[in-house]
Amino acid sequence: MYQLVVDAHDLPALARFWCQVLDWKVLFEAEDEVVIGADEFAMPGMCFVPVQEKKTAKNRLHIDLTPDDQAAEVERILALGARPADVGQGDGVSWVVLADPEDNEFCVLRPKRSLRE
Repeated sequence: MYQLVVDAHDLPALARFWCQVLDWKVLFEAEDEVVIGADEFAMPGMCFVPVQEKKTAKNRLHIDLTPDDQAAEVERILALGARPADVGQGDGVSWVVLADPEDNEFCVLRPKRSLRE
């Protein structure tokens, strides 16, 4: 996988939010594209591109994060500007659904060590 492309209204602001969440950096910035990643050669990256239309429904693709401490990571990301989101997950699930500043949902999972957990 090369990169995940994200539609955005404020490319620099959304890219910087995700840089803080992922501890990544801006690798390329132009008016019509901002690319972030861990470094220039670490794939995948994220590319933010401009759109005019507003988001109208739940994302069909989202990011899952798996930190060492779920509760601490949720608090950290909320302080960066995320907000709690309800996508119908119900009570008692082991993940927390948040939305970034442009309402793109993502999940903070409990710690995991493999893709089969």
